[in-house]
Amino acid sequence: MAIRNPSRGHRLAFVALLVGNLALAGGPFLVRHSGVGPISAGFWRVTLALPFLWLIARAFRQPVHIPRRAATIAIGGAALFFAADLAAWHAGILLTKLGNATLFGNISSFIFAAWGLWLVRKWPSPLQALALLLAAAGCAALMWGSAELSAAHLRGDFLSALAGLLYTGYLILVERTRGAVEPLPLLFLASLFASAFLLPAALASGEAFFPSDWTGLFALALCSQVAGQGLLVYALGHVPPLVVGIAMLTQPALSALLGFIYYGEAFTALDWAGAAAIVLALVLVRLREPARATT
Repeated sequence: MAIRNPSRGHRLAFVALLVGNLALAGGPFLVRHSGVGPISAGFWRVTLALPFLWLIARAFRQPVHIPRRAATIAIGGAALFFAADLAAWHAGILLTKLGNATLFGNISSFIFAAWGLWLVRKWPSPLQALALLLAAAGCAALMWGSAELSAAHLRGDFLSALAGLLYTGYLILVERTRGAVEPLPLLFLASLFASAFLLPAALASGEAFFPSDWTGLFALALCSQVAGQGLLVYALGHVPPLVVGIAMLTQPALSALLGFIYYGEAFTALDWAGAAAIVLALVLVRLREPARATT
């Protein structure tokens, strides 16, 4: 049984959250270099990760097992949301800029943060409200700069935004299940179920299913699913949703930077200011945690 104690004894969870988001930020770049279609990339991402997740779970003495019925149903629901998220987001990545895809795909950050506040039935404190405003301003700056809106990107932007909504459902179900299932078995089962959902969709789509070079797909599986999702699922058991939501907003800035480095996509002074605002928001929202720990 995982111990849910976000305020004491799990300081590494915040570091895991940041490193996980760093790993996830490289996802759009790796999808573009996967050598297969978008749905197939999602299938291979979760499928190739399974043996690594199994071995890591055994190494950390969190053996994979089928939990109680309610938890299994919740994990299945999370996997369905996640599979649909991957299919929509990966398709969007190929139809818009990296900055757009990650920014629209991370609208789940604000929705998940709002859900966390609703869960505790209270309005954000002044410090939390300031952090949210800074995060929103940072996103707006990124939108104005690297994430340029145009008719050419409309379809990709829509698919990425849809993916963000689906990802919110995944996050909520995973966060609710973390109290009953340890992180590694949970992620293994969610990946296994998502693989089962994505396989028929990938085969029916008629897109390229097998790559000529497996390097990109293994990198996607290890970076995004094993490292990124693994660290995120661990953090969800210990870090409040508001902090998780704002931390996830580091992904658009990092993806936009990758777009600038590898594809020459614009990354201006305004983008740097937006990224700095998100980092400052993350610092501010963390300042509240010591007060929460005092009992």
